[in-house]
Amino acid sequence: MALLSSECPDLKLVARGKVRDLYEVDDKSLLFVATDRLSAFDVIMKNPIPGKGKVLTQVSLFWFDLLGDVLPNHLITADFDKMPANVQKYRDQLEGRSILVKKMRVLPVEAIVRGYITGSGWAEYKRKGTICDIQLPEGLVESQKLPSVLFTPSTKAEIGDHDENIHPSKMAEILGDAELAAKVTNAAINLYTKASEYAAEKGIIIADTKFEFGLDENNNLVLVDEVLTPDSSRFWPANKYEAGRGQESFDKQIVRNYLESINFDKKTSIELPSEVTEKTLEKYKEVYTLLTGNQITL
Repeated sequence: MALLSSECPDLKLVARGKVRDLYEVDDKSLLFVATDRLSAFDVIMKNPIPGKGKVLTQVSLFWFDLLGDVLPNHLITADFDKMPANVQKYRDQLEGRSILVKKMRVLPVEAIVRGYITGSGWAEYKRKGTICDIQLPEGLVESQKLPSVLFTPSTKAEIGDHDENIHPSKMAEILGDAELAAKVTNAAINLYTKASEYAAEKGIIIADTKFEFGLDENNNLVLVDEVLTPDSSRFWPANKYEAGRGQESFDKQIVRNYLESINFDKKTSIELPSEVTEKTLEKYKEVYTLLTGNQITL
C-alpha cells in the first residue's frame, strides 16, 4: 500500500515536506517519516510511488552508517521495536519508513555538491559559463566530470516555491557565520568524496547530491535529513556513461524526462502514468541493491 500522507493524531505534526512528514515525539527527539510522495521540479505529484519511502529510508540508513566517521548524524534508531510506545501504535503506517532522530537546529540552506555538470548547473553553464556564478573553464560538455568538485548551495524554499541556487559567499551571509559556512562546505565535500569513491567501486557515478545539516546542543555540525538517496542525488551507471549527452540514471530522472517531454509548467501538480512510477521505483530498488548488495522487500 502506498502512503501518500501519514496520519498519527497522538503525535504532534511539525511539518509536511515535499516527501517527509515530521513529528515531535518528545522534547529531545523527532520522527522522520518518508512517505511515497514524489516531488519533481519542487512540485509534489498527485500520485505516490508505492514503497518509495521505504527504499529512501533504507538507502539513508546505509549511508549514515558508512559516513559516520566523516560527520556525526542525527539518527537515534530505525528499529521500530525500539521506538517509543506512542510511535509503535502506528506500526502499520510507519514501519520501514521511519527514523527516530535527535532534535537539531537545522541550517536554512541546502548543501549541493557537484562532481559532474548536469541539470540546473549545465543549464546555467550554457548561458553564462558558470555554476552558481562560479566561473568554469570554457568548452565543457553536458555530463562532463568537473575539473574539481564544486560546492554550490541553495536556499530552502517553502513548498510550492523553488529552491534558488546561490554563490557560496551568499551562504555565509544567510548563516551569519563565515566559520560555520566553511565547516558546511568542507563537510559536504568530504561526505560526497567518500560516498562517490565507494559508489564507483559498485559501478555507480554520483553526479551530484544534496546534504542538509544541523547544529546540536553544543553547536557541533551534524548531518540530518535524507542522505544520498535517489530523491536527493543523481546516480549514473558507470558502464553506460559518456560525456556530451544526458545519462541513463538510477534516480527520478525518468520523471524529469517525462515532465519535460510534456512541457510541464513546473508549478501544477499532475498524475504520472503508471509506467513512469513503476520504472522509477525499479530504478530506486536497483541502486539500493547495487550499493548494499542486498535486496529490498516492500
